[in-house]
Amino acid sequence: MNPSLPRDIILFSTADWDNTLWTNKQHTAARLVKRGYRVLYVESIGLRRPVAGGMDASRVMGRLAKGAGGVKKVRDNLWVYSPIVIPFHSRAWVRAFNTKILCSFIRGYSKRIGFQAPIFWTYNPLSVELAGRLGESMLVYHCVDDLPSAPGMASEALSLAEQELVEKSDLVFTTSRKLQETRSKWNPGNTHYFPNVADFDHFSKARKPGPIPEDLKGIPSPRIGFIGAISDYKVDIELIARIAEAREDWHWVLIGTVGEGQPSTSDTLLRRPNIHLLRERPYDVLPEYLRGLDLCVLPSSLNDYTSSMFPMKFFEYLAAGKTIVSTDLPALREHSDVCVLVKDRDDFIGAVSDALNGKSPDPLRCLETARRYTWDKRLDWVEELLIKKWEEKRRSQ
Repeated sequence: MNPSLPRDIILFSTADWDNTLWTNKQHTAARLVKRGYRVLYVESIGLRRPVAGGMDASRVMGRLAKGAGGVKKVRDNLWVYSPIVIPFHSRAWVRAFNTKILCSFIRGYSKRIGFQAPIFWTYNPLSVELAGRLGESMLVYHCVDDLPSAPGMASEALSLAEQELVEKSDLVFTTSRKLQETRSKWNPGNTHYFPNVADFDHFSKARKPGPIPEDLKGIPSPRIGFIGAISDYKVDIELIARIAEAREDWHWVLIGTVGEGQPSTSDTLLRRPNIHLLRERPYDVLPEYLRGLDLCVLPSSLNDYTSSMFPMKFFEYLAAGKTIVSTDLPALREHSDVCVLVKDRDDFIGAVSDALNGKSPDPLRCLETARRYTWDKRLDWVEELLIKKWEEKRRSQ
């Protein structure tokens, strides 16, 4: 780490720290700490409108319990704050009220921890209303999704806030070419593309002999696996159900929560004897599950949201040595040499059949690609830009 670069970071996430399936936010925070930074991780303020009952009600109660405890130190140099806010972000008075409360608490906690001139690092467009109020030295926006296109969002408020955030940011990092193209219109000189990456060392354990979890071992082969949020806007549930019906000898293993990010998602179509819903599994044991799969898939829905999405699981599957069959996501086209992209539902079953019969991309090329896209390498690129931008700001003062 460059010693002149500010070492304190306030990171505004859109995911809670203790979520079982880690995203960019938790991985980035943890790895920044390993590089000598101190991080105050501000959990999600609930971008999506809550739904009465069920999953959302449980989360509200959990947030109230966590928020009442203030800031919690979860690792050396890493603190987590669970803000309690009003989640109706489409209303201007709500955003103004939330901003006032958040600003007061975050200032107080930052002072207590001893932060000085922190880097304001955000994944949340609505946090722009806090920019310039926390004594920050730099503003970084890490754009990993087209949030206004996701269901249940305050789309208009998010779109306006995101444009303002991009325009104000010293640096903007995007995880897909489309996100880079659209956001660079607002800040062309400072918007950069870095795709999602994986912990190669962790997921490559799946390549080696080892245990297979008991709940997976009891499922017949061939096992077709997917890991992630099982929600309509992300996953083509009808496609999975159609293939499961056509090929009853194939067994689908879906590891993740149905309705994550979209509580209206139904699992009705997935109630088949050859579709196995294993719910979420801890990050540490995911290589063991991958070891027991015959094939990994990305059966993504195709819509405005996914057209800008780069699936985090892509390089994790590659690192695990698994052949990948995916719907034709724009972000994956530049990696079509290491996966199988399918343009429509009717072709998906043929691609899966070919892959199960050994027709797959060159495994050595897949391994080389996986080695190039790791968290450490991406942070090397990011930190280089941070240092350059910081030196530019120092010279201009």
